[in-house]
Amino acid sequence: MSVVSQVILNADDELRYPSSGELESIRKFLLTGEQRTRIAATLAENEKKIVQEASKQLWQKRPDFISPGGNAYGDKQRALCLRDYGWYLRLITYGVLAGDKSPIESIGLIGVREMYNSLGVPVPGMVESVRCLKRAALALLTDEDAAEAEPYFDYIIQAMS
Repeated sequence: MSVVSQVILNADDELRYPSSGELESIRKFLLTGEQRTRIAATLAENEKKIVQEASKQLWQKRPDFISPGGNAYGDKQRALCLRDYGWYLRLITYGVLAGDKSPIESIGLIGVREMYNSLGVPVPGMVESVRCLKRAALALLTDEDAAEAEPYFDYIIQAMS
């Protein structure tokens, strides 16, 4: 949930107007809007490139994943992995745009560990794939934008670990 939404909900729950401190937090949030939209646009426009680079990094580190018997062996399984990479990247953009990690939690992380376990997908492998996704994505951003986006990747990594 964005800062704006949170301030409004808190004030409404308490039947009051937003405080000056809350209004200041909204002002600061709005000042970062250009940066947040720039980061989201860069990630979205480069999704294919980021996913390709991340998967290349992962397969080099863990060739057993794409070898016979591996969870990403075969075209169908590999395509499913790449689809998940794109999905996680999209979740990152939602968090960056909101300036908050709650969209990542509510849309994408609730039950993810259980889902992968039930499908027989090694969760440590998914964690490593998100690390590779992080490296590939942050390499396309300026240092300042990378510093803003990095915590959203780390949030997913920590939640899955």
